[in-house]
Amino acid sequence: MNQDNILDEKEPKHQRRPRYKGTHPRNFKEKYKELNPEKYSEDIAKIIQKGKTPAGMHISICVKEILDILQIKPGQTGLDATLGYGGHTLEMLKCLDSKGHMYALDVDPIELPKTKERLESLGYGPEILEIKQMNFSQVDQVTSKPESFNFILADLGVSSMQIDNPERGFTFKADGPLDLRLNPNEGISAAELLKELTLFEIEDMLIENADEPHAAVIARAILSTIKKGIDILTTTQLRNIIQDALKYVPKIKDSDIRKSCQRTFQALRIAVNSEFKALDEFLEKLPDVLASGGRVAILTFHSGEDRRVKKSFKHFFREGVYSEIAPEPIRPSSEECRANSRASCAKLRFAIKA
Repeated sequence: MNQDNILDEKEPKHQRRPRYKGTHPRNFKEKYKELNPEKYSEDIAKIIQKGKTPAGMHISICVKEILDILQIKPGQTGLDATLGYGGHTLEMLKCLDSKGHMYALDVDPIELPKTKERLESLGYGPEILEIKQMNFSQVDQVTSKPESFNFILADLGVSSMQIDNPERGFTFKADGPLDLRLNPNEGISAAELLKELTLFEIEDMLIENADEPHAAVIARAILSTIKKGIDILTTTQLRNIIQDALKYVPKIKDSDIRKSCQRTFQALRIAVNSEFKALDEFLEKLPDVLASGGRVAILTFHSGEDRRVKKSFKHFFREGVYSEIAPEPIRPSSEECRANSRASCAKLRFAIKA
């Protein structure tokens, strides 16, 4: 074997990126530039300037408002109860100025290691930031010390990188498995859940979790499909069932049908992950983990969440546990909503422990 052949064997062959149809990539995996923000920072900046969120990324919402509420000081101990992409965590860590300590929680075993690696590369290792894979309903188990946190943030929105990845099944806009689990290693998928529910339970889920006005029509269509022996296994299947059922509703618009699809997926996600139950437990435990004068900020994205936060804060305020609560929800600025359309439905509330 000559020298040239030896070199050819040692050097890996150049792999060309997969080609996509048209002028712009549509498939999640084809968006190779968006999925490599460190390598293609200029392209990422252009996408964000257009008011869009690059695939695989998440743009934090109400950052200034949250920092104004929490009033973080160096030396304090804090918690990001919903780590996600880590944008809020990073800004809170900057406020600590390497003095103090933070904890961060997330149930997602797919995204959590990526965020941990990203934050560690910026110099935030376990000496100042401890990241744990756990649900925020277990907030009382983060440390052994009661009343240990000076500030807490909970962003209840699903992160963009979860929504954008069709393999997670969070969106009706792309074909994928009807899963919707934040932790795909636990519990049952949305497809499995639908097979277990009665007509009344499906309708009730759509109303309770998403205020869906056409809950009865959608519930009947879903159950009718299942009774025919057809398993609803993909996001596209469920979307088509909703669209076919609603197109005969008098005076309904295409935009109304899209909103019903969105609300149905939201309702299923909440049910699959027991999100309301987890939120109720978190809210009940908050007073026991906040230090005196400690501050909590909670960012919600639909009425079911906001009602629970508002009710809990008011209850503990009347009991004298909280010295101050937000009189009204704080909304993102019009500028932020234009720059990030996913901020438009956000509401921010706060409470301060007495």
